Amino acid sequence: MQKKVTDEDLSGEKFIPNISVDIVIFGFHNRQLKILLLRFKNTSLYALPGGFINEEEEDIEEAVERVLTERTGIKDIYLEQFGVFGSKKRAFGETHKHIHESAGKTTELNQWITQRFVTVGYYALLNLKDTIPNPDDVSDFCGWIDINEMPTLAFDHKSIIEKALESLRMMLDLKLAVFNLMPESFTMNDLQSLYETILGKKLQRTNFQRKMLSLGILERLDKHWTGGAHKAAYLYRFDKNKYNEMQKEK
Repeated sequence: MQKKVTDEDLSGEKFIPNISVDIVIFGFHNRQLKILLLRFKNTSLYALPGGFINEEEEDIEEAVERVLTERTGIKDIYLEQFGVFGSKKRAFGETHKHIHESAGKTTELNQWITQRFVTVGYYALLNLKDTIPNPDDVSDFCGWIDINEMPTLAFDHKSIIEKALESLRMMLDLKLAVFNLMPESFTMNDLQSLYETILGKKLQRTNFQRKMLSLGILERLDKHWTGGAHKAAYLYRFDKNKYNEMQKEK
């Protein structure tokens, strides 16, 4: 079993210096696109889940998967690398020291953490109902926040989130990964609401439905009866096998 990396290791030499990973974890609920954020102890600063790469034991994606599991409680999450952030101004020494001291840490920060370092950005897509958000040992909150109601973010995480959303929008039709945000069964209206929320604009219902059905990756189930006066809508399910077959043919 791979050894878990703890935050106490920040005072040692276990991590690859001057490089980190930051993860924009997207979820969708009540027609809101949400992001999993941490709040640092005794501060008003929020941040993306992230961490460092164990020099001896981890590939970069293994580090990302470790952080995801620690923060959400689940594995096998859809991941996409969307950017590398390495501005010459990307040094947050005073912020790191403030966070460290506010959390009551007695260990000394490694010198490279207070200097310039590069971060690799990933976004993850999951059904947030499956998650059990879990803060790390320098945070007192880990939870879902509407992307349109972002609090004060530490470091350059606001721009990282903006880049992740831009990338997600570009990949909507190319990879169809957004189905990872949906429950196992959903109505066409639910799916359209997701697309509209991500894109930030309204879509024409008939055209959207025709487009989705033409993909050949939706399995139609029974109608969804609500007991209301409106006509019942069909439920659909994403057919991963058909999608995988289509990808192999490309």
